Order: sequence, then structure tokens, then C-alpha cells
Amino acid sequence: MSSSDTHVEEGNEPSEFEGNAYWFRQGAKATFCLPTFILMMAFIGFTSLAHEVGLTLVEVLLMTLFMWALPSIVVLTGAMSVGTGLIPAAIAVALSAVRLMPMTVALMPVLRDEKRTKTWHMLVASHFVAVTAWVFAMRNLPGMPRAARLPFFAGFGATVHGVVLCSTTLSYMALPAIEGPVAAGLVLLTPIYFMFSMYQASRTSGDKAALILGLILGPVFYYFFPGADLLLTGFVGGTVAFVGWLFATRRAEL
Repeated sequence: MSSSDTHVEEGNEPSEFEGNAYWFRQGAKATFCLPTFILMMAFIGFTSLAHEVGLTLVEVLLMTLFMWALPSIVVLTGAMSVGTGLIPAAIAVALSAVRLMPMTVALMPVLRDEKRTKTWHMLVASHFVAVTAWVFAMRNLPGMPRAARLPFFAGFGATVHGVVLCSTTLSYMALPAIEGPVAAGLVLLTPIYFMFSMYQASRTSGDKAALILGLILGPVFYYFFPGADLLLTGFVGGTVAFVGWLFATRRAEL
């Protein structure tokens, strides 16, 4: 399902035949797309790492089910592989997941329907927030009826979850047939997809400039300030891009 298939004018409410179950099914159908396939391939790469570390299939599935975000799962797996203590490992995972907080904050107002949405609805939906679901939602949900957004996102997120759990199970059992370098390379598909999706979803020249500056500044800060490179890249690159865009916009208005 393409984004054009899901876009409806926001002012239109779903008809009596288009209730929550209908939009949940529509979200489930939208799961079968390129982003989901790329995510599946990335988790196949993770299963290779998990198998080498010595994680069992049950442990891999529990991490996938409850943690969901692949970078956090990889961080925890790496910490376990070197014998890191519980508290340092928890801190490392929490820091890797901080990036999801602004994504969740940005998505929740898009999902919320003041007339129907309850707090527990938002808590359940927030579990599905990760790169793939967030990018898909921000590109597709704003053009849909507000009452349809939450069930659509729930259908999409739950089905992606299920598909990834099934593919992870199969890939773990089929690991002997997958070459190590191939499995490791599959992990890189998610950040590559995220980068191109964010560029495509950019609405202003400032957004595009921030991404480009991030690509340039990232290696520089990694070399000079390892450990703080990601934070500095986002802060400096985003600030410079925003100030430049704001200056250019105001100058054009004069």
C-alpha cells in the first residue's frame, strides 16, 4: 500500500463501515512494503550476532518483543558479550534509546484523538515507535482522518512486530546457511533506509541541510570526541542548519 492509498482529508471522519477494525486491517496490509523487508533483513543480521554471543532463541525473541528498537538490542547484546555489569548495561541501553523520546513526543499528537483516545492507548502505541514505524507514520498519518490514525498505526506496528518475530525465528534456525559477512552487512540496511527516508520526508531546505551536515560532521566529531560524537553532531549540525534556514527565510521575506 502506498502513501497515496492511505491519504484522506483530515476533516473527513470514517464512515460506519470504517471503524477501528477496518483501519487496523488497513494498517496491517500496509505492513507488506519495502521498509518492513529492510527491517527483517536487519534483524536477520542481528540474529547472527546474537548466535555468536551465545544467546538462545528464546532470549533473542524476548529482546525483540520487549525492546524492539534494533540499536538498543545490539547495544545490550554487545554489553553481554564482554561481561558488562547490569547497571552499566542498563545505562548504555537507556542512552541508546533516548533518541526515541523526541520521536515519540512528535508522533503522539498526530495519533491522539481527543474524543476517543485514552492514556493506555497511547502507552501501547508508544511501544511500536522505532525508526521504521515512525518514518512510515509521519509520512502517512497526517493525511488520514484523525479517528483512523491510532488504529491504523496499531495495525501497522503490531503486524510489523509479528512479521519480524517470525522472520527472526526462521533466520536463527537457518543461521548455518548464512555467511557471516552477509549477515553483518544486513544490520546496516536500517540506518541506510532511515537516512534516505528522512531526506525524502524533509519538508524544508533546513531539514535537508541538517542531514547533510550530520553526514559531514559525524566522522569529524567521532575522530576528535569519541563517545560524544552523536550528541555533538546532532546539536551542532541541527543548530547550524536551523539558524541558516531561519536567516535565509527571513531574508527572502524582506
